[in-house]
Amino acid sequence: MSAAEIKEIISFVGIGLLILAIIFIQLARNKLSGLFAAIVSFLAYICLIVGALIVFYVVFSGPTQ
Repeated sequence: MSAAEIKEIISFVGIGLLILAIIFIQLARNKLSGLFAAIVSFLAYICLIVGALIVFYVVFSGPTQ
């Protein structure tokens, strides 16, 4: 695998984490309540932060050679 393909897969993981965060937040706000909703919200925010950092890294690391 070339460096560009690895970078592409890493970016897909970041995008997937952002989508997972959206699903978790919607689930926690609309379907869950109590402690379980708080746990799911916490996991969603962790996914959001990690996904954003991955996308930030991919975008600002520049093109591959």
